[in-house]
Amino acid sequence: MQRCGWCVGDTLYEDYHDNEWGVPVYDDATIFEFLILETFQAGLSWITILRKRENFRKAFDNFDYKKIAKYNTSKYDSLLLDEGIIRNKLKIKATISNAQNFIKIQEEHGSFSKYIWSFVDGKPIQNKVENYKEAPANTAISDALSKDLKKRGFKFVGSTVMYAHMQATGMVNDHEVNCFRYNQVKSP
Repeated sequence: MQRCGWCVGDTLYEDYHDNEWGVPVYDDATIFEFLILETFQAGLSWITILRKRENFRKAFDNFDYKKIAKYNTSKYDSLLLDEGIIRNKLKIKATISNAQNFIKIQEEHGSFSKYIWSFVDGKPIQNKVENYKEAPANTAISDALSKDLKKRGFKFVGSTVMYAHMQATGMVNDHEVNCFRYNQVKSP
């Protein structure tokens, strides 16, 4: 079975690649989970975040954005002491304010999913990546998404972070064309 080169050799990476990466996600809760994880990944490797994913899930109330939006100073302080997550003050604060802004976008657009998928006209972009090293780090679409999110008060949502989010949530299919998942996640 041929997989994208970036995941080969690590069972956690391979499982994530085989079952999640690049699969279109339209559920707000899952989109928010990936937004949190991508926020914390900024400047770090994705495998580091995957290894701590369950710790993040526990620390951040199962990624429940409604609860996270209401976190107080006491909860913030307890997160700073949680050795199971990335204890970055700015990223933790950003997660709380991003949850608040996430809800505002839901209220404005009916769902965050409708908002974010509007950047790709509601359907995944089908790239033809031969080698994962050739995939872009950002695009004009991720630039526009990043700019709009920042305008709405989001933090740690640079264009590269947002492109990684688009890849993870299937807004773009960047599986290598020879990868067994490329056609499985390809939209008609």
